[in-house]
Amino acid sequence: MHDAPPTHSPVRSEPLAHGLKQRHLTMLGLGGVIGAGLFVGSGAGIAVAGPAVVVSYLIAGALAMLVMRMLGEMSAAMPASGSFSVHAERALGRWAGFSVGWLYWFMLVVVLAVEATAAAQIAHAWVPAVDQWLWVLLFMVVFTVANLTAVKNFGEFEFWFAALKVTAIVAFLVLGVLAVLGFLPDTDPVGLTNLTGQGGFLPNGWDGVVSGVLTVVFAFGGLEVVTIAAAETDDPARAVGRAVRSAVVRILFFYVGSMLVIVTVLPWTAQQAGLSPYVKVLDSIGVPSAGQIMNIVVFVALLSALNANLYGSSRMIFSLAERGEAPRGLLKVSGTRGAEGSASGGGVPRRAVLASVAFGFVSVLLNLEWPDTVFLHMLNSVGAVLLFVWGLIAASQLRLRRRLEREAPDALALRMWCFPYLTWVTLAGLLAVLLLMLTDDAARPQVLWSAAATALVLLVAVVRERRAKP
Repeated sequence: MHDAPPTHSPVRSEPLAHGLKQRHLTMLGLGGVIGAGLFVGSGAGIAVAGPAVVVSYLIAGALAMLVMRMLGEMSAAMPASGSFSVHAERALGRWAGFSVGWLYWFMLVVVLAVEATAAAQIAHAWVPAVDQWLWVLLFMVVFTVANLTAVKNFGEFEFWFAALKVTAIVAFLVLGVLAVLGFLPDTDPVGLTNLTGQGGFLPNGWDGVVSGVLTVVFAFGGLEVVTIAAAETDDPARAVGRAVRSAVVRILFFYVGSMLVIVTVLPWTAQQAGLSPYVKVLDSIGVPSAGQIMNIVVFVALLSALNANLYGSSRMIFSLAERGEAPRGLLKVSGTRGAEGSASGGGVPRRAVLASVAFGFVSVLLNLEWPDTVFLHMLNSVGAVLLFVWGLIAASQLRLRRRLEREAPDALALRMWCFPYLTWVTLAGLLAVLLLMLTDDAARPQVLWSAAATALVLLVAVVRERRAKP
C-alpha cells in the first residue's frame, strides 16, 4: 500500500496509479484556488472593505499559507491519498480521521453542484437552444469519464485549465500596471488617487477589513487537493514539497496583486457585489469584449474546480474505505498499471469516482429544483466546514510533528515555520474567524448549519469507535 500503517488494521486494497507528474501537481496547486471566487466573488470583498481589501486578502492568504505549510510538512513526511484525513487519524484517533474525511467529501460533492450549475448557466447563455440541465449532464459525463480512465487525464485537464487561468491573471496584471502608469493608449497615469480618495484606504475602518476577511477567506479553499494528488506521483514527498512551496507564494501574489491593481485603477465605490471587478477594470481601460472574455475565464475556472472536486472527493472516499471507514466495495481499482504507472488506465478507483459523482448528481438535481430550500440548507451545512478541516490539520500537525522528530526526523523534508508558535497562531486565527462569522447575520447560518453537520458526523464516529471496542 502507498500509505503507512494507520492506527488500526487497514483493509487491503490495490495501489493507485502514479500517473501524475510534477508539472501537473505544480499547476494544480497554482490554479486550484484561482476560480470564480476570485474573478467574481472578490467584488463583495471590495464592497465591504474598500481599498483595504488588499489587507483582507493578505490576512486570509497568510492563514491559508500557514495551513498549507503544515499540511505540506505532514504530506511530505507521510504521503497518503487521504492526506489530512489520514494525518488526523494518526494524530488524534479514528474519530478524527473519520470525521474530517467524510466532512470534506460531503463539502466537495455539494460544492460540485454549485460549480456545475454555474458553468451550465454561462453555457446556456451562449447557446440558449440547449437547456441548462443538458449542459450540466454534459459536464458531469465528460469529467466523470476523464476521471474513470486514467489519473493522467485529470492531471492534463487541470494543467491546461490552470495554465489558461494563470495566463489570464498575468495579462490582467500587466494591463493593470500599464494603465496605472499611463502607458496604454488614451490613458493618463492614475497614481494613488483611488487608494486614498473616496474615504481613504480604510473607508469602513478595520471593521471593513475584518468583514473582508470573512468574505474572501473561503476563496483559498482548494489547495488541499495538491496533497491528495501527491500520493499519485512517482516521488510524493518531493512533489508535494515543491508544489506547496511554489503555489502558496504565487497564489498570494496573484490574489493580492490583482486586488491592488483593481482598487488602484478604479475607485472602490465603482465595484458591485456579484459583478466581476475584473470586467469593470478591463472595460475602463478599453479592452474590447471584456465581459465576454471574463465569462470564458470564469467558465474555465468553474470546470477546473468541478474536475478537481470530483478527483479529490473520489480519493478521499477511497482512502476512507482503505481504513475501513467507508464501504469496502469502493476499493476496487481498475485494470493493471502500465509501465509508466497509468498508461493503461489502471490504478483508478472507479467505484469511488462513481460514488462521488452519483452524490454530485443528486446535489445538482437539488440545486436545480430547490435552490432556495433543500439545497440552500445543504450548502449552508458545508459553508464553514473548510475552517473545521483547517483546524484539524493544525491540531494534527501539533501532535505529529513531535512524533516525527522523535521517530523519523529525516522524514521532515518540509518543516512548518516557527513551530509550535505559528501553529497556535493559526488555530487562534481560525477560531477568531468562526466567532466573527457568528456575529455576522449573513454568515451565521453557515456556521450553525456546519456545526450541526459536524456534530452529527462526530456522533457517528464516536458510536462507531465504541462499537469497535471489544
